[in-house]
Amino acid sequence: MLLAGFFLLVGGALAQTHVSGNVTSSADGEPVIGASVVVVGTNVGAVTDVDGNFDFTIPQGAGNKVTVSYIGMDSQTLQARQNMKIVLKSNQQNLDEVMVVAYGTAKKSAYTGAASEIKADKIENRLTSNVSQVLTGTMAGVQSYQTNGQPGTSATIRIRGISSINGVTSPLYVVDGVPYDGDLSALNPNDIAKMTVLKDAVSTSLYGSRGANGVVMITTKQGQQGKARITVDAKWGANSREVPNYDVIGQPGTYYEKLYETLYNGYTLNNHMSADAAWQLANKNLTAQTGYQIYTLPEGQMLIGRDGKLNPLAKLGYSDGQYYYTPDDWEDETFKTTLRQEYNINVSGASDKLNYYASFGYLDDQGTIKGSGFKRYNTRTNVEYKARKWLTIGSNVAFTHTNSYSPDDQTSDDASSSMNAFYIANNIAPIYPIFVRDAQGNIKYDATTGKKIYDYGDGVSSNNTRNFMSLSNPLSDLQYNTNEYLMDIVDGNWFAKADLTHGFSVTARLGLHVDNTRLHSSTNPKYGQTASYGGENMQMELHQSALTHQYLLNYNNSFGKNNLNLTAGFEGYRYKLEEFYADGQNLYKMGDYTVGNTIDQRRGSGLAHEYNTAGFFFNGTYNWDERYFVNLGYRRDGTSAFSKNNRWGNFFSLGLGWNMKKESWLRDVDWIDLLKIRGSFGQTGNDNHASSADYYSFYAYEDMYKMTGADGVFSDGALAYKGNPDLKWEKTNALDFGVDYSFWKGRLTGSLDYYFRATSNLLDYKHVAASNGYSSIPVNMGTVQNYGLEFEANYGIFRTKDFKWDVSLNMTFQKNNIYKLSSDYENGQYISGNRIYKEGQSIYNLYLVHYEGVDPKTGEALYTGVKLDDNKQPVKDENGNYIYESTTDWTNAYNYARRSTKSLLPDMFGGLGTSLEWKGFDFSIQTSFQLGGDIFDSGYQTLMDTGNGFTAGQNWHKDILNSWTPTNTNTDVPRADGVDNYANSASDRFLISSDYFSIDNITLGYTLPKTFTAKIGIEGLRIYFAADNVALFSARQGLDPRLGIVSASTSFYTSRRSLTGGLKLTF
Repeated sequence: MLLAGFFLLVGGALAQTHVSGNVTSSADGEPVIGASVVVVGTNVGAVTDVDGNFDFTIPQGAGNKVTVSYIGMDSQTLQARQNMKIVLKSNQQNLDEVMVVAYGTAKKSAYTGAASEIKADKIENRLTSNVSQVLTGTMAGVQSYQTNGQPGTSATIRIRGISSINGVTSPLYVVDGVPYDGDLSALNPNDIAKMTVLKDAVSTSLYGSRGANGVVMITTKQGQQGKARITVDAKWGANSREVPNYDVIGQPGTYYEKLYETLYNGYTLNNHMSADAAWQLANKNLTAQTGYQIYTLPEGQMLIGRDGKLNPLAKLGYSDGQYYYTPDDWEDETFKTTLRQEYNINVSGASDKLNYYASFGYLDDQGTIKGSGFKRYNTRTNVEYKARKWLTIGSNVAFTHTNSYSPDDQTSDDASSSMNAFYIANNIAPIYPIFVRDAQGNIKYDATTGKKIYDYGDGVSSNNTRNFMSLSNPLSDLQYNTNEYLMDIVDGNWFAKADLTHGFSVTARLGLHVDNTRLHSSTNPKYGQTASYGGENMQMELHQSALTHQYLLNYNNSFGKNNLNLTAGFEGYRYKLEEFYADGQNLYKMGDYTVGNTIDQRRGSGLAHEYNTAGFFFNGTYNWDERYFVNLGYRRDGTSAFSKNNRWGNFFSLGLGWNMKKESWLRDVDWIDLLKIRGSFGQTGNDNHASSADYYSFYAYEDMYKMTGADGVFSDGALAYKGNPDLKWEKTNALDFGVDYSFWKGRLTGSLDYYFRATSNLLDYKHVAASNGYSSIPVNMGTVQNYGLEFEANYGIFRTKDFKWDVSLNMTFQKNNIYKLSSDYENGQYISGNRIYKEGQSIYNLYLVHYEGVDPKTGEALYTGVKLDDNKQPVKDENGNYIYESTTDWTNAYNYARRSTKSLLPDMFGGLGTSLEWKGFDFSIQTSFQLGGDIFDSGYQTLMDTGNGFTAGQNWHKDILNSWTPTNTNTDVPRADGVDNYANSASDRFLISSDYFSIDNITLGYTLPKTFTAKIGIEGLRIYFAADNVALFSARQGLDPRLGIVSASTSFYTSRRSLTGGLKLTF
């Protein structure tokens, strides 16, 4: 009996396998602490200690292979034994990483399309509430414009130029395989593993009608093989204004001196008054035209002396016995440094059967003006489960609640609104008070609210009335008004994949997006413009839903050196929108935003729309020995946006590739890792006109009528939108030639691409005579070409055990050309305001008067005009051409001599970044730049007006101090004369270089040694500091060319700088 027991014990011990070893990193030879070593198919295993060692026993029957894994490194599956020496390589050293592409993945070395990626580490460094902003400067061919600095708003992204004039030009966003229709601010950047931008037709044609402007693939995080990991990331910081105002006059005395000069010159040079009469009248009208007296003067004295200078006895501050008037600093009171805080926690892990990731996040991102900010609460659960050997199911569900405090009238559409805090603060003269003060100079407070009382310049809040923006004080509106958007968003993504026999698999995927947006708006019942009717409340609710269903059949197999992958599928898409609103006036209770709180002028309305697409597609890739590659794609798309005869479009693509590294004459060249030549041609489509206010573009082929009538009687419907049943698909033919390279074991990697895109049947609106009963009609109007050269390079300058220094550079050279316009447009062109669209020119050419400078004798502005006869009609030479000459008459120049500018598009744009790591410290900087373009500086134009269009009380740029005078004739600034016409009329005078260099992000961090953190049960601890939108260098202070292509101004919400410290803990 004892002998039998002994043999059983020995047999059991012999059946068990003892496993031990050490895990190190290939990068520096250091031990990998916390690596997971697990027996394949089981949960049996161990985690490496502070020295990288592991030691455990495999039970009988559990297997004899182990998988070694660690986050950020390539896993290895090895035969289990004792004293194993395992070296893990970083994912970043993987020279053949897998890319996310349309409806699947592809090896980078085998991909025949053009694509660029940004990964989680760079995404998380950016302090942004909207993921679109992280693309700035990070990849070639992708241009970013931030037209609204309101927290939570999206950047405008353009991929490989502008392919449409009035059609939608934004890229398609795809999240985990499903087209995304929601607000990008609902996506937490901390949940994103990587973003891949697909740029050429091979990459995008499978998305048919929705891929014409490029595709941004967003892949959310999943669990990593091994034990569960918990990561906590907390950030605290501050937001402030990044770009200062233009260099404006800041002293009241200087402003009054220049205003006096403007009035005095008008009286003497145009009205021919005597010097003494002009001096007296100009002094008198300083107060009359500004509306305020802010200087106390000795009895009988004037504010401005005969020498044009401020009276030295003038004392700033004036009391009329009831109120005291002294200027306040509008910029300082308007723009504040505010708080930013963000917290994220996620739990993740994976085994052979289950992969899970769950996250929770909170963001409070306050704006630079009061009442502005963005809060987000979000959660995401991403689970994949291998239910059977042949069946995998997955669920990825996210819920987001956002509250966007977004004051009205702060955007480029409201550039001169009386409620626009940016316009008022940046353009008001430094002579006006913000607050109402009593006769002793004390700020007055509202007895009901306890808040300061603001001066609206309306003659009611105080005794004075401003000529500039009377009835306006945005600071008061920001205190008393409410304007908030609340969104509840659910995104669901469910799939099931069955692996069939002989390389076949089928996948079904369902994507659902539901967005309930509510607007609460309440305006001031006590002060300002809305006080006359007791304030106004509005409630709006917008419900949007999008349902996407995909069905894929895939075949993947290899025959010797032949590798084949075929995919066929169907995708259906249905978008629904329902909106209603109600508003009313005369609030009963201040602070209650509901319409039920109003008693007058109640009204409401509602609408509902639907849009559908359906697509059948096929994609096939073939390679021989991973050396020669062929990719063939086709999609047939149907849309509800066009009439029945034009509803379906066909789009195809062909890509070819050659990996020369596989050839015998390069195979043994060790310093070359990858050298691949590729080319592609394909088509994509666009069915989407730019949305109209009432969403009529969903049915652009139909005439739309507006319901009218009252008291039970219906009137004939009035035509609200003229449709065009002949509208066709806007189609883009795209050609791409590229080279992908990797040298010296991945030390130098990158790509070089030439692209050409021709977009035909451009979707546009043709302007027609209003006598038709409508002013425009949707049409297909021509062809636009975009072509350019893209370059990307990533280089590891130093790679040692303790020190690593990498640098990255991307550059894009671009051109845009209108190749053909519809025959409906005379002479191959059409003009809209100061824009001209002409064959052979760019979309972004302006049509402007030419500014010649200043007449040195009179100081008047000179423009290029034409010679006129006594009847004010143009004179022509013997060849029938106008005779051009200098003129002070801007209308002459506008009517007969305007000329097209060169393209405003920059010749080149790009980004430069670098990162360093040394003994736990890490430092990175990301910048962006553009060169060779122009922009119309409308903000500067506004600040340079001294003519009869000028309103006293509006500020000036300091350049106005260099205006022409009899002793200052060598200047390009016209004389300051309040009677002159056209002193700052639109002309090429206000074009300026759009070149800029922007420091977008700086990050500095320190990761504590793992030998220390492992002792306290922590896998990783990093402390860091990050700064976003650090600095901008442009041609003029206050000019931000990142606001757009055509024009720029500080008269709407500009960019914010964020400075943040953080702590990231993993255990």
